[in-house]
Amino acid sequence: MQVATGTVIAGKVVVEGLELAEGETVTILTQEADEEVYLSPEEEAELLEAIAEADRGETISAEELFARLDRIG
Repeated sequence: MQVATGTVIAGKVVVEGLELAEGETVTILTQEADEEVYLSPEEEAELLEAIAEADRGETISAEELFARLDRIG
């Protein structure tokens, strides 16, 4: 898992310095045009761990998520 920043050029995301295989699937997170997101090192580590969990299939269904939210909300 890698985190990289790219730029949209002619409708395509261009990432400098990162080799990606043709046809590789990537996930794109966008931000509001006038809003930047800054993560502390701890927040970035937590985000990367959550992504790794999802990659390993350690997920729950939407129904379970909503049930959990109902219990705490």
